[in-house]
Amino acid sequence: MTANRSFEDLVAEGAAVPTEGWDFSWFEGRADEARPSWGYARSAGERLAGAGAVLDVQTGGGEVLDLALGAAEPGRPLTVAATEGWPPNAAKATALLRPRGVVVVAAADDAPLPFADGAFDLVLSRHPVRPHWSEIARVLAPGGTYFAQHVGPASVFELVEYFLGPQPEEVRAARDPGRERAEAEAAGLDVVDLRAERLRMEFHDVGAVVHFLRKVVWMVPGFSVEAYEPRLRELHERIGREGPFVAHSSRHLFDARKPGG
Repeated sequence: MTANRSFEDLVAEGAAVPTEGWDFSWFEGRADEARPSWGYARSAGERLAGAGAVLDVQTGGGEVLDLALGAAEPGRPLTVAATEGWPPNAAKATALLRPRGVVVVAAADDAPLPFADGAFDLVLSRHPVRPHWSEIARVLAPGGTYFAQHVGPASVFELVEYFLGPQPEEVRAARDPGRERAEAEAAGLDVVDLRAERLRMEFHDVGAVVHFLRKVVWMVPGFSVEAYEPRLRELHERIGREGPFVAHSSRHLFDARKPGG
C-alpha cells in the first residue's frame, strides 16, 4: 500500500526502478490501464501459428513477442527474427527470446530493415515509434500481412499536459490512424482492418507516475524528478485529496496485406 507513504519515499522508489524492456508488472496495484478488446498478444499468437517466416519490429525487451509465441505453440513459425534499436532492450530481448530460436538484430528505429525483399510472410509490431511503411512493405512477401498495435493520437495527454501545459493541435493529432492508413496504402499495402479504442488509465501514487515517465521517455521529454519536483509534489497532494490521477491511452489495431501471393 502507498497511501500513507511520504512524497520523498514514493518518488525515490519510482526513480530507482530499472526501465529496460516492456514488462509493466511493477505497476500492479499502483497504476491500471484498460486493455484493448482485441487482445494483441493473443491475436498475434493466432497469426503466428499459421506463419512460416516472421519479423517483430521494435520488439522492446521481447516480452510481447514471447507471449505471442507462447500462445502460438506448438504451431509456431519456422523462422522468427526481431529488431530493436535501444541497446539495453536489445540485450534483454536476446536473452529472453534466444531459447525460442528468435534472432534479435540491433537496428535503429528509423533505419532500413536489414532483411531481403519479401523475406517474411508476417510482420508484427507493438507500439512502434513510427511505422516505416515502405520498409514494412518491402520485406513482406506478396500476400503477407502486417499485424500491429499502434499508439494513437493524444495518448495519455492528461498526464503530458499536466507537466507541459496545453499542446498544439498538430502534436495532439500525431499518430492519427486515418493518416497512418493513407501512409500504408501509399506504400502499397491494403488495409484489411483498422480499429481504434481509447482506454482509461489510473495512477494511484506519484511513484508510479515517476516510473512511467522514465520508462516512456517521449511523453515528457527531458523528464527528471529534479526538473519537475514542484509539479510532482502537487500531484502527490492531489492524489491524496481526490484519489487516482485519471488519463486515457489511445490504441489502434492495424491489419494490412501486401497484394499478390
